[in-house]
Formats: sequence, C-alpha cells, structure tokens
Amino acid sequence: MTELIDSPTASGTTPRSYEVKTYGCQMNVHDSERLSGLLDDAGYVQANTDDQADVVVFNTCAVRENADNRLYGNLGQLAKVKENHPGLQIAVGGCMAQKDRDTIVKKAPWVDVVFGTHNMGSLPALLERARHNEEAQVEILESLDVFPSTLPSRRESQHSGWVSISVGCNNTCTFCIVPSLRGKEKDRRPGDILAEVEALVADGVVEVTLLGQNVNSYGAEFRDKGAFAKLLRAVGNVDGIERVRFTSPHPAAFSDDVIDAMAETPTVMPQLHMPLQSGSDTILKSMRRSYRTKRFMNILDSVRERIPHAAITTDIIVGFPGETEGDFQGTMDIVRRARFSQAFTFQYSIRPGTPAATMDNQVPKDVVQERFERLTALQDEIAWDENKAQIGREVEVLVTKLPHDDSPRLSGRAEDNRLVHVGIPEGAQMPRPGDFVTATVTEAKPYFLLADSGFSVRASRAGDAYDRAQADSCGAPSPGQGAAGATNLGMPTIRPRG
Repeated sequence: MTELIDSPTASGTTPRSYEVKTYGCQMNVHDSERLSGLLDDAGYVQANTDDQADVVVFNTCAVRENADNRLYGNLGQLAKVKENHPGLQIAVGGCMAQKDRDTIVKKAPWVDVVFGTHNMGSLPALLERARHNEEAQVEILESLDVFPSTLPSRRESQHSGWVSISVGCNNTCTFCIVPSLRGKEKDRRPGDILAEVEALVADGVVEVTLLGQNVNSYGAEFRDKGAFAKLLRAVGNVDGIERVRFTSPHPAAFSDDVIDAMAETPTVMPQLHMPLQSGSDTILKSMRRSYRTKRFMNILDSVRERIPHAAITTDIIVGFPGETEGDFQGTMDIVRRARFSQAFTFQYSIRPGTPAATMDNQVPKDVVQERFERLTALQDEIAWDENKAQIGREVEVLVTKLPHDDSPRLSGRAEDNRLVHVGIPEGAQMPRPGDFVTATVTEAKPYFLLADSGFSVRASRAGDAYDRAQADSCGAPSPGQGAAGATNLGMPTIRPRG
C-alpha cells in the first residue's frame, strides 16, 4: 500500500532542503542519485553549498572495517549541528544501515531515519513519519521492494549516466559482506535497461556505465549465459551513445563472447576493471574466489590480443588471513606481469559476519602495512611507466571539468579512462563539460596525463545539455553543485551553519 505523505512545505512557505552524502562504490553513487531524485519529487530542494541542509542523508558503505568509525564520527559532528538547527533530520541508508539496523539509533539517538538497501523508495515517507511522530523510524526489508533504477533520479552530470543492470550477488567470497546486505542477484529485463539508456540519450547523455555487483553474470536469473555480451552490443548500438563502460566483472564468469563484444562494438571503451584480489592460488581458494591466477592472466592476454590499447585496472587485498610472504610475492609477480594501468589496493580488514573474520592466522598489522607499501610502490612505478608510453599519443578526451582556481587546465577522461589534464592555449575555444577535445599527450605522471600542445574541440549533445542546465540556473551552477558536481565520494566534512 502506498503511503501518502505531506509536502515538506506543508507547514511553511520555504521548501526544506537536503544533502546526500555518499560513501563507497559506484553502485552507491547511482543509488544516491536515486535518493536525490526521490527527495526532489517529494518537494525538497537541494541545499546550497554554503548552507546547512534541513535533511542530511548518509548513503553508507560497509565493506571496510573503519566504515563504522567514520560514520559514527560524522554523526557525532552532526549531533552538535542539530542542537543549533531546529528541525534538522538525519537519515542513514545503504549497506551500513542494512547491517546495523536499530543499532544506529541506539548509538546515535539523534538519527531520525534508518533505511536499508532494499527500500530506498521509502525515504520521503519515513522522513515525514519521523517528523510527525517525533521519533526515529527504522525500516529494513529483507528483499528488494522496487528496483532502484525505476525510482526518480537527480543526475549530477549532463554527460554521463550510471545504469544498474542487476543488484545483489550470488557469490560467497569469504571477505565480503555485500551479498548478505544486498541479497541474491536480481537482473533487470534487457528492454527496461535499453529504455533507460534511450531516455538518458534524450536528456543529452553521451556516456553510460553499466553497473552490477558482478556485472558479467547478468542473465543468471533468466538463465542466459550470453546475456551480458548481447546487452553490451545492444547498448553500444543505441543511437547517440558514444561511450559504454561497465563495472565490476568477475574473472570466473568472464567469457570470450564478452571480449568479442568489447572488441567489435566501437562505442564500448578499451578499458577493463578486472579484480584480482590476490596473486596466490592458495589465498584465492581461501577467499572462495572461483578462479586461479592462470585463468586471470589468460583473460588479460585475450583482452590485449583483441584490444591492444586496452587499459586494465584491478582490486587487490593485502594481508588476507593466512597470507605468507610467499603468497604476497605471488601477488607482486602477477602485478609485474599484468602491467595494470591502476590498482585499487586495500589492507584486509575484518568484517564481522564474514567467514574470513574468524579465520586463523590473521596477519599482524605491521606486516600488512609493510607489504602494502611494497605493493603500492611497485604499482606506482608500473603505472608511471605505462603512462609514459602514452606520450606522443593522440587522445580524445570527454571534458568533465573546466579550469578553476586550483588548476589552469581542463580535465576529462580518455577513451581508456585515463585522466587527462589539457592545457588551454591563449585565445583557444573553450569547450563545455560534455564536449570532446582531441589532444596529444606531452607528459606523464603516475596517476594522470598532461596534454599541453593545443587541442581541437568537437561539440556534443552533452555540451548542449550543459548549456541548457546553465541557462536554467541563470548561468550559475545548480544549488549545491560545485565544479566537480554534488556527489561526494569518501567521508564528508560537516559544515555547521554560520
């Protein structure tokens, strides 16, 4: 039964403002856009950057051990703000909320609403109920209520869009808490996905990223092993889409038909994020990762054979329980062979409720730290070498950020997703966010490229959409939106109203 709620302006003339703070992965960024869209539809307005919002929503992550401390630390800061801001409401959602449930209210009784990963659509009603009843509302569902992508959305980019093709995960990795928080995999129908992509194109989007916990296992629910490859081709052929990306795949389910689709669909970008986690077969078995290093390297070899200029990134965990120096050297060896353009490296942290949390032979913190430093030093060296190989190469960059006080260059992503900062010659035509520039790489750093020898501009529909958005806001950024957009990755700084 649908709950009818009053408008947040019902008791006054000024709409209540909101701010959504996002921690964690791309799926959470996607979900935060949905939460913002729900609040917009309910009559709230996005808060200005310098103002304290009337409603603060934390969309949380539970992957790492220190996520708890960070959340409760930020909630503690907001408790002081709430004392000076009558009517301020605080909502906590996402994976941490799904895990901790009413514990959040017990630890932070000033929180008004707690909602989980399966009932994001309930947020406006829960906020109104908490306000009306003057008591905290905790609502956690055990299965998906409404597929998140069917909810309203407030996108923070005119040029790029996230498209969720599945939620949940059928794997049982011993270090991961996500399956218990997001549930078993549920797949959207291909027609619904394509309809969303077409709607994004109509709104000016030129780049989409397909999202799933294990994106290439898409189709498992309706028993079509080739569904993801077919979907890649279909999305890539939508008129108006210029770039298609996806994240994150699983090596065990990564098949040749997906590589063929990547190689044969011009709009699918030459970029692959392939999580390794460990270069030791012993540790992979203990992690319950259903592949081994030979399989992993064969995938990389096949991708590079079909797509020679592909940039490949990865995830690596250091210090998993039982990891020996020999196991760690296996990881170092794979990193040397794989030549990743970038690696997201993590020190293993215990997550209560996961099998790995109670395993014997937990690795001492000082050993984990020392190994982590060796790994990051090696990967930084490799990434720099790989970036140096790009010097002299012509790249087409999708502009995402214009010059500002901290940087005289415009910024964006090349087709292989490398970050490129482009110098602007005197008198040059200034592109808009969403336009494309073609430039030659002149210098390389470990984490980005520089292109300072001039560029040509190709205007796009996304640039036109940016112009329309600027005109709608009288030439100023939308409320709450800085130069890089309003979605915050990582933990925020709470600004009390001054």
